[in-house]
Amino acid sequence: MTDDVLFEIRGRAGLITLNRPQALNALNHAMCVAIYDQMKAWIDEPAVERVVIRGAGDRAFCAGGDIIGLHNAGKSDSPGWEGFFFDEYRLNHLTSVYPKPYVALIDGITMGGGVGLSVHGPYRVATEKTLFAMPETGIGLIPDVGGTHLLGHMPGELGVYLGLTGDRLKTADCLFAGVATHVVGASDIEALVTALADEACSVDDILARFAADPGEAPLKARLADIDRAFAGATVEAILGELSMGDDWAVACRDKLLGFSPISMKLTLKAVRAARGLDLAACLVQEYRIVGHIKHGHDFFEGVRALLIDKDKSPKWKPAALADISAETVDGHFAPLPGGELTFEF
Repeated sequence: MTDDVLFEIRGRAGLITLNRPQALNALNHAMCVAIYDQMKAWIDEPAVERVVIRGAGDRAFCAGGDIIGLHNAGKSDSPGWEGFFFDEYRLNHLTSVYPKPYVALIDGITMGGGVGLSVHGPYRVATEKTLFAMPETGIGLIPDVGGTHLLGHMPGELGVYLGLTGDRLKTADCLFAGVATHVVGASDIEALVTALADEACSVDDILARFAADPGEAPLKARLADIDRAFAGATVEAILGELSMGDDWAVACRDKLLGFSPISMKLTLKAVRAARGLDLAACLVQEYRIVGHIKHGHDFFEGVRALLIDKDKSPKWKPAALADISAETVDGHFAPLPGGELTFEF
């Protein structure tokens, strides 16, 4: 076990607290293993009728994974790279098939690994502090942790837009896009946890009592523009359409031009493929992609530029979309020689 995540049976609820507030509750490998093992143990614990997961502190639910640790593991060709993703993705899948109600309190920053811990469960409770994003194309990765499944099943081309741009969504947009299922006030979170622990009525009834109105979703007014601009079959086609658009479209284009070309191509293909896949198949697909990314260049360069040296000037290779062949992209979807992702449920 690890102090980075805390477990408690409080009344009827098994309470999981991500306990790295100084790191915005970012997930490390030990946390993934501990949460998985505890959730499995609680399946057969009659005192636990529902599971509630939250983040410590007042800034984040979970801002992602241990990117520096992954960088170091990949650089040294350590099996820790595959081990982290294997255990994280199995945990993501477990939240989707868990036999007891699973409630994620996404109060604050929810990105990367935090998305995987929340969006596949039946209850994702946002507050006015919620901030969602999948910004992986900016560091040479892809929207993983089942993110391609989430994005692939959003309305229209919204998922392609969010996957490529890493745009950040606030509360109303999270509800509109399907990231959140419910909204409550941040000041009511502790009372909600108490109710979930103490009350015998259903999770649905409890959440209905705490429901807050997030207001109109700004994304609604932009959805037609997103559908038009991001419908292209290739990243190049999307960039071309954006170049002919308004100031918003040109700003999107300029943002994309700074991101990893190979990551954008992989993301587009993976999100589109996810439209016909269930979560388990998407996770298997993502596991293959990140396994091949380990032997590439851009993830390590992206982490160096943004998180280590912090010069914010990554040198992507290949630097041009035109230099990335379809065969190179397709190769990232091929089975891994070291074995596939498997699930116990």
